[in-house]
Amino acid sequence: MSFPARMAARAAETEALLTRLLDDAPRPGEIARPPRLMAAIRHGALNGGKRLRPFLVMESAALFGADDAACLRVAAALECIHCFSLIHDDLPAMDDDALRRGQPTVHIAFDEASAILAGDALIAFAFEIVADAETALPDATKSKLIAALARAAGFGGMTGGQALDLEAERFPPDEAGVATLQAMKTGRSSASPARPGRLSPGRPTTSGRGWLASARPSGWPSRSPTTCST
Repeated sequence: MSFPARMAARAAETEALLTRLLDDAPRPGEIARPPRLMAAIRHGALNGGKRLRPFLVMESAALFGADDAACLRVAAALECIHCFSLIHDDLPAMDDDALRRGQPTVHIAFDEASAILAGDALIAFAFEIVADAETALPDATKSKLIAALARAAGFGGMTGGQALDLEAERFPPDEAGVATLQAMKTGRSSASPARPGRLSPGRPTTSGRGWLASARPSGWPSRSPTTCST
């Protein structure tokens, strides 16, 4: 399977799972799912995109022979955090964007309060997905994943990077400041997907090593697949 085809397949898997998880039917332990809120969430989370982060989760974990169904759920959780960040970044108090992927942003299609609540719900739901019994991973592994996701999304990662981005409008940073901003706002959430690979015992599979080699663009330095475990 070609690299673009594999990315498309992983994106379709992620989309299908998120569609199922974000329907209107209440789950055990929930009282109700307000229809307008759920519609706003789906507008922000099921609006296309490359699903690059889920792809990285599943492919890096596949290098170690990890359970594909569990990794798909972790991938969906990470995508919920990414979509939360996009919904909130688009708000008038942040980047004030009216379009996202060619569609009206959530606060335009619905309203600002709905957009805030949709983002809030998505980040909470991300941790629920990982912790849920349907995610067939050891409890210790789930704890590590939840801690890693929280660090990547919090004040030392993506949210802190957004704060620096807003501050940069008033006080333009130097080159080091820009590097820090980008590393926090985008780099942490993009790099963290490779971490789940280390949470599966064992070394990279033969097929995993072959896939890593075929996926590396020409000119990239050759590195051992075991670097995914660091």
